[in-house]
Amino acid sequence: MSWRVGSDGRPSWLGFRSRNPRWERIGLVLLVGGALGGAPVWKAPPQLALGELQTLELREADPTRPAPARPALEDRLGSLRLRALEPLADGRGWRFQVQALRPGLAVVPVMDLGGGVLSPELRLQVPRQVPFGAPWMGFGGGREDRLPDLPFPWAWASLLLLPPAVLVGAGLRRWRQGAGHRHLRHAVRTFHQHWPPADRERATLDAAHAQGRELLEARFGTEARAWGAPEFQARRLAAWDQWCRSLDAARFGLEAPPFPEAARLVEDLLPLPDGRKVAP
Repeated sequence: MSWRVGSDGRPSWLGFRSRNPRWERIGLVLLVGGALGGAPVWKAPPQLALGELQTLELREADPTRPAPARPALEDRLGSLRLRALEPLADGRGWRFQVQALRPGLAVVPVMDLGGGVLSPELRLQVPRQVPFGAPWMGFGGGREDRLPDLPFPWAWASLLLLPPAVLVGAGLRRWRQGAGHRHLRHAVRTFHQHWPPADRERATLDAAHAQGRELLEARFGTEARAWGAPEFQARRLAAWDQWCRSLDAARFGLEAPPFPEAARLVEDLLPLPDGRKVAP
């Protein structure tokens, strides 16, 4: 707004200069007041009960204005589930039957009712406190029956997995540490089944020889499969030296040296690296 030198203009008020007739200003005030006072209003309870059917009313406050048009809604009214929509008995608005399916703040946004008429925004609280047993009862009925949203505390529940995980890890570690001992015990049991040989047939002698080499490998490693008399003598394995020579003699039909006893052969494997004993 500016003043010009020599002009008779005066400050304007709401777009009308003071020289304008008084009725124009009065008409503008009435027009603005009518637009503000004629908006529809909500009639609602202070808060909604979780899962229960509640009634909301949208009514035109000004009796001189026409009733609002039917809102274009289907199954939801903002964050609320819409169950029914019908006109009021006096025809001045609409009645909404709604249901809150989750706790917290329920918001009904501004709706365009046509003709430039907008409904105000509605905010209602849905308390989290429900009667005893209610969280385990469905809402809605029929095919739409559902349970309320109850978040599961996964972060805290995952802490309960720590003790079983520690036990499982310790068990796996112990099982891996005992794998060699279990393999040796199995080799000892199999060796006892083939030694001494039941006869001097070539197949029987070869089977006994193979099981003895498996036992040596389980105790001393893979290189023990190729040991001969010099290696057994160097490691003071007298019984296994006799075992090797007796098998060679038996293949040629000789009786000497005789087969050593199985218990004596197993005793030569002691002590084990971890100090444990091998049960026959």
